[in-house]
Amino acid sequence: MRPTVAAVHTAAISLQVHPDLVVTGARGTHARSDFLLVRVVTSTGVEGYGEVSATPLWSGEDGVSSAHFIREILAPALVGRPLAPVGGLELLMDRLLAGNPFTKAGVSIALWDAFARTLDVPLTVALGGPYRDEVPIKLSLSGDAAALDSVFRAATGAGFQAFKVKVGLGVAGDVARVSRARELAGPGAFLGADANGGWTRSQAARAIPALAQQGVSFVEQPVAPADLDGMRQLRNLGLPVIADESVFGLADLAALVRAEAADCVSLYVGKSGGPGRAVEMGRLASSFGVDTLLGSNGELGIGAAAQLHVACALPALSPEFPSDIIGAHYYTEDILAEPLDSDGRRVKLGDSPGLGVRPRADLMRKFQ
Repeated sequence: MRPTVAAVHTAAISLQVHPDLVVTGARGTHARSDFLLVRVVTSTGVEGYGEVSATPLWSGEDGVSSAHFIREILAPALVGRPLAPVGGLELLMDRLLAGNPFTKAGVSIALWDAFARTLDVPLTVALGGPYRDEVPIKLSLSGDAAALDSVFRAATGAGFQAFKVKVGLGVAGDVARVSRARELAGPGAFLGADANGGWTRSQAARAIPALAQQGVSFVEQPVAPADLDGMRQLRNLGLPVIADESVFGLADLAALVRAEAADCVSLYVGKSGGPGRAVEMGRLASSFGVDTLLGSNGELGIGAAAQLHVACALPALSPEFPSDIIGAHYYTEDILAEPLDSDGRRVKLGDSPGLGVRPRADLMRKFQ
């Protein structure tokens, strides 16, 4: 008998970012995450878990809005329907709720987790992988002077050896910040720069050559998300360009490819609308010669596990640029019963079914 969706539960969660790792960039400061956990229960008793890693600055969503939409719109439509194909349930959510990609991604993660657990295989296998069993990672550095020094000490104390520096806050300060980060990290350390769309074209044209002199390996989202022409022009200045805010769904990716606006795309499970769609986007990007990596919106442990399984299911993950699968490193506590296998340099895939992780027992009691 084909399993169906029997119930969809949610649990609100708020975690403080580790005070020494708070990120400040052109889009603001991320010091606290008010997210939502999702649990899907099937008719055969299998449970799957998801996470809505949403922030208003990114997509206009948060834990409150996502809980409302899941409770009032998505859950009633999903309950009683066959679990497979999960892609069909994702299409149903699209018909019922416009936008809100991170909300739908949280439910999608839980559905995919339940599906993979039903098959008794890791999620990455259900997604078509694995093509690898570990993923190199990096951490964001921000702040100036003593603040930057403090972030760097905390990052290296957690084992991180690859970094990207938040820029887009004014060219002179950006160059000074990257210069200090290079001094701290040393000449051989991997260092990138992320402007979060904070530069104008003229600012980017001045900043990029100066950052290249500091041995920066890439510049991420140098100008506004819609300025694909500007991004294409900036690719000629000597640094690879990574697109982040420019690409949420498949239509955005297609426009980016047509415009030849980036060398690499930062895929999010949340922006894509779920794990299956993130893998689909990665395959499309690689077919046109565009690299991919997994980007972060400050995911907690469930979201980080989804990032990991997607990264391992991508046929072509950038060999040059580490991904942003940070998870519990970023927070004052871990929501998982057992942590991901991550040492700050890489995160390693396990062989348990589904996501291979579950929330802590105290958090399990919060699901409604």
